[in-house]
Amino acid sequence: MVNIIIALPKSEDGKSIRNLLMKNGFQVNGVCTTGSQTLSKLDELSAGLVICSHRLSDMMYSELHACLPTGFEMLLLASRDVLRECEGNGIMGLAMPFKVFDLVNTVDMMCQAIERRRRKARQKPRERSREEEALVAEAKALLMNRNHMSEEEAHRYLQKCSMESGTNLVETAQMALAMMRT
Repeated sequence: MVNIIIALPKSEDGKSIRNLLMKNGFQVNGVCTTGSQTLSKLDELSAGLVICSHRLSDMMYSELHACLPTGFEMLLLASRDVLRECEGNGIMGLAMPFKVFDLVNTVDMMCQAIERRRRKARQKPRERSREEEALVAEAKALLMNRNHMSEEEAHRYLQKCSMESGTNLVETAQMALAMMRT
């Protein structure tokens, strides 16, 4: 589920949008009336969506957007004139007055995009440290020396053992080194 924060100057408006989104299956983490409240709420969350108007009591949407932590996107609810001003700066806009259908579809589209990015980031392999690379290289060198394998064969052997044992390559290299050193 994507975290959603609503930031509107009138709490009644924020609550009505919250209720509307919750009826349509979205998780709304908070309704704020100021930019500072919104930013403090965002500190508790890792990523998500901020739905806001162009003006809050303590800051403009552009200031709030500049302060958004990495992983957060903004949906600006404003007049067409204000939306024209913010074109091209990474802010999605919805012209006021809007239809419920348009709001729900826009939020759904943005949430799906955030989820796709989150999944893609999770799938990206983590980079190994120098020490971990050295362990893998040492295990390959030992396999090449003892078993007369090429570097590619040694690497494939470690990968195969890693997949079969359900451990990562570094752990497999450590186990291979421990077994071959004894």
